[in-house]
Parts: sequence; C-alpha cells; structure tokens
Amino acid sequence: MDKKFIALMVLFFIVFGIFITNTLFSKQLTGFARASATTDPSPKTSLIFAWPLTAKVGDKIDINVFVRNASNSPVDNKPVKLVTNLGVINGAQESTTNTDKTGKVNFVLTSDTVGTAELTAYVNGNTPLDQKVTIKFE
Repeated sequence: MDKKFIALMVLFFIVFGIFITNTLFSKQLTGFARASATTDPSPKTSLIFAWPLTAKVGDKIDINVFVRNASNSPVDNKPVKLVTNLGVINGAQESTTNTDKTGKVNFVLTSDTVGTAELTAYVNGNTPLDQKVTIKFE
C-alpha cells in the first residue's frame, strides 16, 4: 500500500507541475522580455502644439509636446527632442527634455530673423512624430 501511495503522489506532483508550467508559460517567453504597449510611445497619437503660429521677431513661442501610447494614454519619463530650422529652442538649435507624469514637455522658441520655422519632435531620440508645426516670424 505504501508503494501505491508514493506512486500516486509522484504522479500527482508531475501532473500538477505540468499544469502550472503550462499555465504560467502559455505565452511565448519573448512576451516577458518585451516592453509593454503602455510604455511604447506612438508617433500617431502623440501631439505637438504651438501658440501663436504667427509672431514678431524676438517673441517667445510656447511649444507643448504630448507623448501618448497607442491607446492614447500619457507616457511619462520619455526623452523628447525638438528640432527647428529657424531660431532657437530653450537657447539652442535643438533641445531634449523628459516628459512629466502627464506625458507633456514644454519648450520655448525664439527667433531673431524673419522666416518660417519648421518644428519636428522626436521621441526616444529617433522616432519623429507624425505631426509637425510651422511658425511664421514677421
């Protein structure tokens, strides 16, 4: 009787181990190593706003970038680089700042020359947003 009981206990633990392994690892192991979709910024749903769109030379233009994921939720602590072809952003040709808890980054653009500034925002240093902004300095 002891041999039957031990055999049943061994069989129980083997079946239980297979069940737990199948339940825990039913997804592929690559799913554990990937970043979740909630932290991946989306260039399509992220936004860039500027106000005003027409300004005098020397005026300060407020630029806000909102980084969102594919489900349109804010993504925090992501580096955003703003690049312009005219003027300076926060005192330089380009500026990089991390997003806050709401996924927002603020920049200030100024220009000493007349023309149209084209602004492009990059998330994580290399992913450009689908949206671009142009500001006319008169």
